[in-house]
Amino acid sequence: MTSAVSAAVLLTGGTVACGGGIASGSAHDDPPKVTPAAAVAEAATNSEDITSLHYRVTGTVPEKGRLEAEASMNAEPLTMSMKMTAADQGEDGRLEIRFVDEVMYVGGSAIHSEELDGKSWFSADPAVWGHGAVDNRSYGILPRQIEGNPAVQSTILTASKDVRRIGTETIDDTRTTHYRGTVTGNGISAARNAAANRAARERQIDNLDQFMALRIDGTLTMDLWIGDDNHTKQFRMRGDTFAAQDGTEGKPLELTDGDPLDLTITFLDVNQPVTVEAPPSEDTADLAAQTDEAQAD
Repeated sequence: MTSAVSAAVLLTGGTVACGGGIASGSAHDDPPKVTPAAAVAEAATNSEDITSLHYRVTGTVPEKGRLEAEASMNAEPLTMSMKMTAADQGEDGRLEIRFVDEVMYVGGSAIHSEELDGKSWFSADPAVWGHGAVDNRSYGILPRQIEGNPAVQSTILTASKDVRRIGTETIDDTRTTHYRGTVTGNGISAARNAAANRAARERQIDNLDQFMALRIDGTLTMDLWIGDDNHTKQFRMRGDTFAAQDGTEGKPLELTDGDPLDLTITFLDVNQPVTVEAPPSEDTADLAAQTDEAQAD
C-alpha cells in the first residue's frame, strides 16, 4: 500500500521560494510582566482550548526541501485540509491533502494522472494525522514534521530550561512577545517527571511524542510569539535531524544524519468554524483496491 501511494506522487526534494514567513518589527519593547517561563506555560495551557485552527506553514523540511502550506483543522473529530507546494516543481508541485474519518485524500498537479483512471483524487486508509511519532500515517505524502497537531507542537517550549524574552514584534498585524529557548528529549522527560499535576504531565508526554516525530538529532531551537491575549500566534522550530535507513538483512535499523529542519507555523484563525469534506466518491480512486487488483493479475 505504501509503495502504491508513493508511486502516485511526484513530490520530491528541491527548493522553492516561500512566501509568508515572519513579519516582524521591534517598535514596542515594554518590560515583561511575567517571567518568560510563566508566559510560555500560560500560552501552552491556553492552547488546550483550541477546537479548530487555520494556520500557515513555511520553511525547510528534511527530504522535501522548501515548502509552503496553508491548512485548517478540527480537533474533534480530528480532521484536516491542507494545500501544500513543495520543491521547485512549479505547476507540478502542488498537492491538496484531506484527512476525514481516518481516510486520506490527495489531489493536485503532483499526482500521476495515469494512476487515477481519469479521476482527480486518490484515497488511502487507514490514515492518521495530528498525533505523535508512532500513530501518524500519511504514506510518505506529508513530511513527518508537519504530521503533528500544531496546537500541541506549540507547547514544546515549556520543557526548555533556558527560555528567554527576545522582544516585541508584529506578526500579521498582531502585537506579540517573542521568546526563544532550546529543548532536548531528555529535557522533556525531566519536565514530565517534575510536572506538578496530571495535566502538565500529560502535556509533556504529548510533547515528547511530537519531539520524536520531528526526528531531532540533539537539540531543538524553538521560537514562540505570544499575543497580548496570552495565546500563541506563531512558532519556529530549528535543528539537525536524523534519517532512518533500512538495515541489511539480520541487522537493526540504522540512523544516519538527515537534513536540517527550519519550520515556521503561524496561527491565522483560532476556534472559527472549519468544515473538511471528503471529495466526491465518483471522482476518487481507491489505490488500495487498485493495488489488490494488480497483485491478483
